[in-house]
Order: sequence, then structure tokens, then C-alpha cells
Amino acid sequence: MSNSIYAPVIALVLWSFVMWAWLYATRIPAMLASGITYDPTKPVSQMDDIVPPQVRWKADNYNHLMEQPTLFYATALTLALIGHGVGLNLWLAWAYVAMRLVHSLVQSTANIIMLRFAIFMVSSVVLLILAVRAAMVVFAG
Repeated sequence: MSNSIYAPVIALVLWSFVMWAWLYATRIPAMLASGITYDPTKPVSQMDDIVPPQVRWKADNYNHLMEQPTLFYATALTLALIGHGVGLNLWLAWAYVAMRLVHSLVQSTANIIMLRFAIFMVSSVVLLILAVRAAMVVFAG
């Protein structure tokens, strides 16, 4: 079964692994530099208070990539399975992925909250449109 909407799905999965690697590439050296030893009996927030914000931003973004994008995966895979993962739906899927990538870069580097929020809102609207388009096909049939 071949459907082009699989490409943006896999692209976002791979980007999530890039962020995963980036978070550990910054978190482990920061923990070592500050003398933090991981204690599973203490809340993560205690460690977050010690590591620099620029290090936390990568982990925060990785967590964000595990949240709303799950709706994207469900929607895109549904569109693929019902044969509607092409045309405008494909463009919307790529637009969502591109915006999530930009969101990651903003959050992980400068973390300008209002810019990050604007990108998140636009990407959310794109995802909503994609979901509504999927719903129109699913519920019409």
C-alpha cells in the first residue's frame, strides 16, 4: 500500500528522534557539569531547577512532540488508509510538519514565547483543517 502522506508522518517521527538526541546531547553534559546525580525518588522538577533553561528547552520540546502530533499521526494515517492522503491533504500534512520543525527550533534555541505560541496556533489550525477534511470523508461514507 503506497500513499504519499506517509512521508510527512515519517519525517515528523524522524524529527522527534533528532530532538531526542539533541536533548540528551545537552542534558547529560549539563548534569555532569553541575554534579547532578539522577535520583528516581526525587521529582524531575528538582533537576530542572538546576540545569540551565537552554538545556530544559530541548526536553520540553521533545515532550511537546509527543503530545499534539499524536493527533496528526492518527489523522494522516486515517487519510492514508482511506485513500485521501494526496493533494491538498498532503500539502496540509507537510505544512504541519514544517511548522512543528520551526516550532522546535524556536523553542530549543531562543524560546521566544509569543513567536512559539503563534507558530503553535497556526500549526494547530492546519491540523484542525486536516482533521475536518478527514472527518468529512470518514463520516460521509
